[in-house]
Amino acid sequence: MKLRNQLLALFCLLLFVALGVVYFRTWVDPRPFGVIVFLGDGLTTRQLAAARLYEGGADHRLTLDGFPHLALVRNAGRDFAVPDPATAASAVATGQLGARQHLSVDASGKALRTLAEIAKREGRSVGIVTNGQVTDPALAAFYAHAAPPAEAATIAEQLVRQDTIDIALGGGATTFQTKRADGSDLVAQLRTAGAAVFSTKAELEEAGAFHDNRIFGLFAPGDLPHADEIASGTQQPSLPDMVGRAIEFLQSNRRGYLLIVDAGLVTRAAERNEGERTLIETVALDHAVATATRYSGEKSLIVAVGKHGVGGLTLNGTPLRADHGVALLGTTPAGYPALTWSTGPNGPSDKPSPRSRTEPAAFLQASALPTVEDVVAVARGTGAEKLRGLIDSPELFELIRGAL
Repeated sequence: MKLRNQLLALFCLLLFVALGVVYFRTWVDPRPFGVIVFLGDGLTTRQLAAARLYEGGADHRLTLDGFPHLALVRNAGRDFAVPDPATAASAVATGQLGARQHLSVDASGKALRTLAEIAKREGRSVGIVTNGQVTDPALAAFYAHAAPPAEAATIAEQLVRQDTIDIALGGGATTFQTKRADGSDLVAQLRTAGAAVFSTKAELEEAGAFHDNRIFGLFAPGDLPHADEIASGTQQPSLPDMVGRAIEFLQSNRRGYLLIVDAGLVTRAAERNEGERTLIETVALDHAVATATRYSGEKSLIVAVGKHGVGGLTLNGTPLRADHGVALLGTTPAGYPALTWSTGPNGPSDKPSPRSRTEPAAFLQASALPTVEDVVAVARGTGAEKLRGLIDSPELFELIRGAL
């Protein structure tokens, strides 16, 4: 009888503790199951406005427009007032202002702890997705640590050798397939370690949602095709395709996940003064955000933030409310260009080919320059209410860290 009473008391104590843990996690500290962070150079006020009109006219609304919490973000680095992608992403990834071309290291070169590493320590799965290359600085800042020069091969080796990233989807296959001095390559090393390596959209779609090992999808030698280049039936996944599948893979972890998404092709198009393509890629980023919203459900935090502006794309004139798509391109009835750039390869002394997709720039540069302007951050979900006003980019780290 005495033993039975002791066991009953122990059972009641354990039940009380379990109920306390459930109460704390559900009502006192309700952390989101999924945390998704989008990075993109299209997140400036004028570019978002132009993308909105391009897709559907003045009455149209982007998915990002429906996010209830918004802030303007000052994104200066430790050395320059305008950051490069490594500096901008490192500030979000580590909560510390970085220097140009430095990936998540302090002034002395010491590695700084990143959100991805924190999420992994908390038991969450971690994924990265891009329509650029998985070694691009905007993503590398979350898993790699390097001072310049940080070559893609070195970053790729860090990605393969560490165990922070569970899922990586994007381009850059050539970097991983390049033969090393010992005759091996990084793809072979991944497969030897048990990772699933995909190279086509079909392989990505057919894969089961539950995987015990890492998943790498390397779908192009370099960048993936632009959204307007992906033909029906192609074996190239779009940014929304990869975001949806990444969330399905990551959701198998009962402790939750962190997903970092970089819309790298917005930058590529802007650097070349390709105005319509820049707007198309900004819309593709918005569609990827819509996919994340559907797939992740209500128990998630989604944050989207700009890295920096590029080229100063501006939609000029007085289009009608319903004007969209090609109606916003070319020359207006008044004789001036609808889309213009501040800097870039199509300057006054440049002569683009007749088939060029570029719009005119005020000052000729080999590549459009970064612009000095605050970027936009929007958020929805648990903890998103902390995003408001004018903030510095490292404050985003604190907001996201609080959700992990």
